[in-house]
Amino acid sequence: MSERPVPTTDTQHAAATLDGWYSLHDFRKIDWARLKLVDAEKRQHMIDEFTTFLASLEEIEAKGEGSHAFYSILGQKADLVLMVLRPTFNELEDVERAFRKTALYDYMIPSYSYVSVIELGMYRGSGDGDPYQNPHIRSRLYPTLPKAAHICFYPMSKARRDGDNWYMLAMDERKDLMYRHSMIGRSYAGKIQQFIGGSTGFDAWEWGVTLFAEDSLQFKKIVYEMRFDEVSAKYGEFGDFYVGNILPKENLRTFFSV
Repeated sequence: MSERPVPTTDTQHAAATLDGWYSLHDFRKIDWARLKLVDAEKRQHMIDEFTTFLASLEEIEAKGEGSHAFYSILGQKADLVLMVLRPTFNELEDVERAFRKTALYDYMIPSYSYVSVIELGMYRGSGDGDPYQNPHIRSRLYPTLPKAAHICFYPMSKARRDGDNWYMLAMDERKDLMYRHSMIGRSYAGKIQQFIGGSTGFDAWEWGVTLFAEDSLQFKKIVYEMRFDEVSAKYGEFGDFYVGNILPKENLRTFFSV
C-alpha cells in the first residue's frame, strides 16, 4: 500500500466553502406539570398566539427571506425543535425574541441549541462564473426547508487524533475522500434531503447536519452506510442524534392538550 503524501504548505490548507443563510436549531422541553395547571381557556389563548407566531414565520418564508421547520422530537432529549434560517445573525435574534414573547415560551425549557451557516464545500470547485448567481447553488444555500414527515439532526466534527488527523491530510487526499463520501449521499436522492451547517467558531462542533425524509427508516440506512466509508469510519466524530415528526400549526391544539 502506498504511503500517504506528507502535507506541505501548498497542500495543507482549508477547503473553500460557499456560505448561505444562518441557521438556528432551538430544542425545547415542555413543562407539562405546570402546563396542566393552566385552565383550558387560557391554554387555548396561548396556543392561538403561538399559531400566529408560526404564521408570521410562514409569511417570511413565502417572501423568500428565510425559512423554518417545526417538529416534535421523540425521546427525552427534547419535545420540540424550531429550525430557523435567516440572512443575518440579527434576524435570527429577532425570531428568538418573538419566540420568547409568546406565552407558551414560559412553559418551555431549553434543552439544546445549535448555531451554524448553511454551507457547501468546494472540494470539487464551483464551476464557471459567480457561484452565488447559479440558480442550483442558490437553491441549496438559501433553501425553503422541506415540510417532510420526519427530521433528523446531529452535530459532527472531523477527528484531530494523533495518526488520524483530518486536518493534517493533503488537500488532494481530502478531495478524493470527500468525493467518495458524497457518492453515498447522492444514492439517497429522492429519499432524503440534507442540509449542512458549518459551525466552526459558532458552536462546539464543526458541522450540524439536518436530514428530512418521508420515511424515517432512511435516516438509519444512510448513517449506517456512511459509517463504513473512511471519512466517517476513521475521521468522523458525532454528537447526539435528534429525530422527530413534523408538527403543523393546525395540530398544536392536539399536541398541547393535557
